[in-house]
Amino acid sequence: MVTVLSVGVLSACGQKAPAANDSKQGAATPAPSTNTQKPAETTAQVEGTVTASGSSALLPLVKVAADEFQKKNPKVTINPTAGGSGVGVKNVADGTSDIGNSDVEAVAEYKDKGLVDHIVAVAPFALIVNKDVKVDNLTKQQATDIFMGKITNWKEVGGDDAKIVLVHRPDGSGSKALVKNIVLDGKEFTKDGVTQDSSGAVATAVGQTKNSIGYVDTPYIKGDVKAVKFNGVAFSKDAIKSGQYPLYGIEHAYTKGEPKGAVKAFLDYMMSDDFQNNFVEKAGFLPANTLKK
Repeated sequence: MVTVLSVGVLSACGQKAPAANDSKQGAATPAPSTNTQKPAETTAQVEGTVTASGSSALLPLVKVAADEFQKKNPKVTINPTAGGSGVGVKNVADGTSDIGNSDVEAVAEYKDKGLVDHIVAVAPFALIVNKDVKVDNLTKQQATDIFMGKITNWKEVGGDDAKIVLVHRPDGSGSKALVKNIVLDGKEFTKDGVTQDSSGAVATAVGQTKNSIGYVDTPYIKGDVKAVKFNGVAFSKDAIKSGQYPLYGIEHAYTKGEPKGAVKAFLDYMMSDDFQNNFVEKAGFLPANTLKK
């Protein structure tokens, strides 16, 4: 199947994950399918091609899952691509992708098209700065004022006398929607700065640009970038579970109707104990049931 990229519209999700259910609901009443205790389908009889598009934040985990699944199922080919959460949701609703990956919930327009939500992980996010920025912590208010353009110099938050360079994601990005909701309380970002099409590109731009700041999910924190604490708290599994660290996304894999064949087998594997317990945290994410009460 050929993936067609086009801009979708998302609604920002809240900070808390929905409680996990023991069974999936049908397409007529779209709801999260959050069972993480499913056995993986590993028989050689499973075959076909699965296309997945959307969230660049989730892409590293989808690639790990694809590699491991294809080792167990050599007759299946998984083709994961990015493009942004909005793209993924629109693609699966339009039938141009089998799976639409998103950092935030799909808006009602797409849910009404029979999308079924499979929660596959929790993704810690962080505000990142160039390694030479002499700021290690930002309060929520400081971060809000920076991304809204009210604070424009690092000296205003305890750093050097240097202009702040903002690195954004485009509209339709789940990462941008998440930060807008959690950090900015729904207010608008300033239009100043530069825009990058993927989480990886944001991390690269921040690493290469002095005095810059951006936001990515934590698997992209490497090289010449560092994560700053948010309200004095660094990201960690325990900080997220305790509610002290609010910057995280619930990672959704949408299908149009209940999945079948190779698509179902792949999603079952992503939500299986094998994958959740042995690969998710190694890839920089947290298991789907991390926030389960």
